Amino acid sequence: MAKKILFAPSQPEVILTMAKAMTPAGFELVVADPGTPQFIQAAGDAEYYLGLARRMGGEFFRSAPNLKLVQLLSAGYDHVDIEAARKAKVPVCNNGGANALAVAEHTIMLILAVLKRVVQFHNSVAAGKWRVGNPADVRVYEMANRRLGIIGLGNIGKKVARRARAFDTAVQYYDIRRLSESEEDALGVRFVLFDELLRTSDIISLHVPLDDSTRNLIGARELGLMKRETVIVNTCRGPVIDEAALYDALKTNRIAGAGLDVMVDEPPKADHPFFTLPNVTLTPHSAGPTWENWTARFRNGFDNIERVAAGRAPLWVVPELADQT
Repeated sequence: MAKKILFAPSQPEVILTMAKAMTPAGFELVVADPGTPQFIQAAGDAEYYLGLARRMGGEFFRSAPNLKLVQLLSAGYDHVDIEAARKAKVPVCNNGGANALAVAEHTIMLILAVLKRVVQFHNSVAAGKWRVGNPADVRVYEMANRRLGIIGLGNIGKKVARRARAFDTAVQYYDIRRLSESEEDALGVRFVLFDELLRTSDIISLHVPLDDSTRNLIGARELGLMKRETVIVNTCRGPVIDEAALYDALKTNRIAGAGLDVMVDEPPKADHPFFTLPNVTLTPHSAGPTWENWTARFRNGFDNIERVAAGRAPLWVVPELADQT
């Protein structure tokens, strides 16, 4: 009998066709949307979950008593109740860096978009206004010879560092897992303390998971330490930044600008204060899913499922559950 993989939520047909074509022999892919009777029924005898987390708590794990693995297609796992997974003795794995390249590219794009005021200039030109404002007031900047501070030097952060150096940008980082000196030399980065990074960076890019230690990691105190020319970019999770504090810092020009792919509420309300600011560039949590990495994410996911089915330990278990494997 084929081993059942519960795939959720449903995706466009072309992506489902890709997933079904890559499903290994001996496995059945059952597609269902969370909250539907089909999902509850499929969870009852599913051995593996593949997909995106949608408030995956105790109720889900109780409804899936045969579950052996939660395999996410995303890097983030903040929608999974880690303690519920621990109680159910089910390992939770992320996508193994399948979208790291995409997020790194998106990060560089946001940095450049803010420094060059791309969205502001586009809107002006589209409205029939050519070169609005004088260069002293509407300043644009180069990445070259600026200092990039990366908070969280994991898989994505390292790729951002490599790409930033191609722009002749100096790179420093803060991470609770510090690299060795030889690793820093090879990557061309140097470690600094957290507050030191905030004070001395021209550009700050966030690449940390969302947990109790990183929620509101950047608040009024941290923003107050930054230079007025600083640009901050967030492509990890919205709640890592205190949005009210960031709004105040941007509105008063306490810092120069922000590029945000993630927000606290997604989608944001129609009257979100950020929409009134000219020094913010927003994208709709779109950094990760490129067309190319659907294949990479499915490949990593199915490989991990086959590992567990063969009695081997899964890869990319989230740190909080590393002791469960």
